[in-house]
Amino acid sequence: MDPPLLIGSGAMIERHSTGKRSADALARIVLAGFLVTSVSLYLNLRWTRWIWELCRADSGRDWMLNSGVLSLEHERPSLATHVIAACIFASYPLWLHLGRELARNTHRSR
Repeated sequence: MDPPLLIGSGAMIERHSTGKRSADALARIVLAGFLVTSVSLYLNLRWTRWIWELCRADSGRDWMLNSGVLSLEHERPSLATHVIAACIFASYPLWLHLGRELARNTHRSR
């Protein structure tokens, strides 16, 4: 779910910001929010409990790995699972950037 939300957030930032500096600052804030929340969910931090319970997941990690669609091992994930999760989190800036670029290109073509 995060990549489409990040793309949409990037597009909204680009369309509604008053300038490049404000858009860049807002992008950093949005990215930090996504990373803090997502990594906290993956680590099953207590403050995220309401999120994964709302999503009817067994835990934050269950929600991050499975999102109610898959059934990957979330209670005792392998090292490979942790590495894949880290790579996914590392891709978040790219998704946000993609949304900003799409909005810029759409705006230019009009």
